[in-house]
Amino acid sequence: MADLPVLSEEDFDDRAMSTGPVENGVRSKPLELGDPTVIVDDVFITYRVQGNGGAKTSVPGVATAQALRRRLTGKGGAGPGIQYVKAVRGVSFVAHKGEAIGLLGRNGSGKSTILKGIAGLLPPTKGRVYTSAQPALLSVGGALVSTLTGERNIRLGALALGMSPEEADLRVEEIAEFAGIGRFISMPMTTYSSGMKARLRFAIAASVTHDILLIDEALATGDADFKARSSQRIRELRDHAGTVFLVSHSTGVVRETCQRAIWMEQGKIVMDGDAETVIKEYEKDMNSHLGRQAGAAG
Repeated sequence: MADLPVLSEEDFDDRAMSTGPVENGVRSKPLELGDPTVIVDDVFITYRVQGNGGAKTSVPGVATAQALRRRLTGKGGAGPGIQYVKAVRGVSFVAHKGEAIGLLGRNGSGKSTILKGIAGLLPPTKGRVYTSAQPALLSVGGALVSTLTGERNIRLGALALGMSPEEADLRVEEIAEFAGIGRFISMPMTTYSSGMKARLRFAIAASVTHDILLIDEALATGDADFKARSSQRIRELRDHAGTVFLVSHSTGVVRETCQRAIWMEQGKIVMDGDAETVIKEYEKDMNSHLGRQAGAAG
C-alpha cells in the first residue's frame, strides 16, 4: 500500500479552499462542515493492462518467456496486447468530517478506482491525494480466510482493527447478529454465499469507528432489513465525526445514507453536491440513456 501524504491543519485549510464541489464544470465554495479529511487534487490514474491483441506463437513457453523478459527488463515498449486505460482524469474534491459521500456512475466511470486511490492502493499517475488519517477500505473483494469459520474470521478481523482479544471475544455475537449469518457462524467460509461474505465483511469493518471509511459496493447484497441496519450504521459513523465514502449502483442506498453525492463518467466528475440534487440529475440521465437504447433496439 502506498503511503499517503498527511498534511498539517494549515495546509489542509489552504487546499480545501481551492478544491470545492463541482457542478457542470463550475467549482463552488466548499460545504460548511467539519475539518477536511481527504483532499483529491487534480488526480489522474492510468492502468496498464494486458489485452488480447498481439502476435501469438505456437512454441511452448516462448510467449510466457517474452512477457516475463519485458516485465523484468522494462524493454520492448508496451509490447503486443498492452493497453493503457485512463480510469480517472483530473478529479478534484475535498471531503470533511461528518460527511457521507456517495459515488455514482456507470460501470467503468472511475468511481471504484478513485476510491482505491484514496485508500493508497492505486498511486495517482498525476496529482495528489492527501488524508488526515489512514483510510479503511471495505470492498466486496475484501479478504476473509475461506478455510476458517465465520466466528474465527470475526475474531481475526476485530484484532486487525485494533480490538483487544477480550473485546474481540465479546463482540463476536454482536457482529454475527448484525451480519445475519445465523448458524453459519460455526461453519467455514467456503460454505457461505457471496452475499453472506459481503455482509460479514461490512459487519466486521463497521464494528469500530473509522476516521475515513471507504465502502465499495458492500451494501449491494442483503435483504431490506440488513440494508436498513447498514444505512443506520453508516449514519452513526458519520455522526461520530468520521468521513464515509460509499460506491454504489443503487441511488436508493445513496439517498438513504449520504448527504452529498459525486457523479462520475469516463473518469471525470460530472456533478458534485447535495445528494438529492445529484441523484435526480443522474437518474434523469440514466433514464434518457435507457430510452435511447430502447429506441435504437426498436
